[in-house]
Amino acid sequence: MFGVSDASRSVAGLILVLVPTIEIGGLFLLWMISRRVPGYLDNPVRQALFRAGHAHAGVLAILALVGILYVDRTALSEPTKSLIRALLFAPPILVPAGFFLSVLRPSAQKPNGLIVFTWAGAACLALGVLILGAALL
Repeated sequence: MFGVSDASRSVAGLILVLVPTIEIGGLFLLWMISRRVPGYLDNPVRQALFRAGHAHAGVLAILALVGILYVDRTALSEPTKSLIRALLFAPPILVPAGFFLSVLRPSAQKPNGLIVFTWAGAACLALGVLILGAALL
């Protein structure tokens, strides 16, 4: 498949298998809006973080899929390529998880400690794209 390694193909497959969870998240948001669920429409913090979680999940999944296509086009060692794959795979999971889990309580007025997942995902993203970008240059 266009010179893509088995390892990259596997990571891409895992990302694609996770796409329905993004769809379910969108349906969950629509359900809360249409049912006027207390703790969502009346909670701007929760509303903003849930929306951010859903949007970031989709965008980061697409970015990871595109990035995976380039990993095998670098002259990096196999362990470094594996690291980049992991760093690209983590953000679509960690970033939205942090957004959602940090305001699970309908009465939450600020994110709890689980927002650290968002920061961890952002760090993985930054490191992964920097290494990959530098390797491609």
